[in-house]
Amino acid sequence: MTAAFVAGADAPTEVPLKRRLKRAERARQFKALALVLPLLLFLLFTFLGPIAGMLWHSVEDWEVPKTLPHTVAALSDWNGKDLPDEKAFAALAGDLQAARAAGTVAIASKRLNYTINGFRTILASTARNLKTAPEPGTAKDTLIAINPAWGDRATWAAIKSASGPLTSFYLLGAVDLTRNVDGAIVAAPAEQAIYRDVFARTFTISFGVTALCLILGFPVAYLLANLPAGRSNLLMIFVLLPFWTSLLVRTCAWIVLLQSEGVVNDSLRWLGVIDEPLRLIYNRFGVYVAMTHVLLPFMILPLYSTMKAISPAYMRAAASLGASPVTAFRRIYLPQTLPGVGAGSLLVFILAIGYYITPALVGGAADQMISYFIAFYTTETVNWGLASALGAVLLLATLLLAVVYGKLVHGQQVTGGMKN
Repeated sequence: MTAAFVAGADAPTEVPLKRRLKRAERARQFKALALVLPLLLFLLFTFLGPIAGMLWHSVEDWEVPKTLPHTVAALSDWNGKDLPDEKAFAALAGDLQAARAAGTVAIASKRLNYTINGFRTILASTARNLKTAPEPGTAKDTLIAINPAWGDRATWAAIKSASGPLTSFYLLGAVDLTRNVDGAIVAAPAEQAIYRDVFARTFTISFGVTALCLILGFPVAYLLANLPAGRSNLLMIFVLLPFWTSLLVRTCAWIVLLQSEGVVNDSLRWLGVIDEPLRLIYNRFGVYVAMTHVLLPFMILPLYSTMKAISPAYMRAAASLGASPVTAFRRIYLPQTLPGVGAGSLLVFILAIGYYITPALVGGAADQMISYFIAFYTTETVNWGLASALGAVLLLATLLLAVVYGKLVHGQQVTGGMKN
């Protein structure tokens, strides 16, 4: 008995089943994480990172504090109602001399020129003519004598508004708003208020292209979903064929087709429909045609996947109950395609609002979308703040649309579940 007791004490203790299941589950989770980790890192560095950088550029404001640090500190307590005190003028004089010696005047002047047109000249001329440091108590008179703009409260308000480290200047400018001398938010001057019209044009074109893709894509998707497999696969090849061709090539092909001496105009004249060439390119019509052609497959594919999952038994059951084909389609088939309609419309619209190449090549000056201005401020004027702010507004619009789509789909699912 003693030997049996000792043998039982020395025997290895069996691991409980619950603990083994937990270990197996943790191992499975680690394996899954290891599989998706490369994708997560890819999204982090190529998607989330650039978006975070864009949002940061739309609110950061470092140029003036870096170039005129003492002036920014002297203006921190300024109420903006009158001209600042002598301390601020002396600080500005010292900062300008130091910035001119370091060659950094252009950094601050470029940022302040966004606020007041001509500020670049004010700073450059003042720094150039400020030969020596003003005597104590004379900095104000010296700076105003060099350039009378320093006697204007708006000049100093512009410096204070750009004191950083964060600013609402670019985001307000992206929706045609600005701050006046007193710091209140007001409408931008008429000659600068262009972005609301550009956003309205962008959304109008995008909605129009989405509607055209839905009208043209719905019958094609229906045909694909109801044809025999062989014919359906052949037709699907033609739907996917544009993906095998460069976007730039497809857009240039429409330029060739729609120009005054192009195939379309020549065919219409040969048929006797027109006597003079129609203006089909470099206008809104050309933008709609080219963008619809490019984005049509993105509407057809979600519709096709939804329609393929709809059982033909529903339509046969409706017909057996006395419903006409039109009534059965409208009340039975069409509601079941709404998830595909919503997904395709959302996908096409999101792609359309960010289009740049197609409107730039086939549209006129009055047909350029917001992406054109983002590219212009990024590459031509290097105004990263305004370009990022315009992109942030576009991102916000996209997120709102995604939220609305999610609520609509969820509401439809709930309604469908209640009906069932």
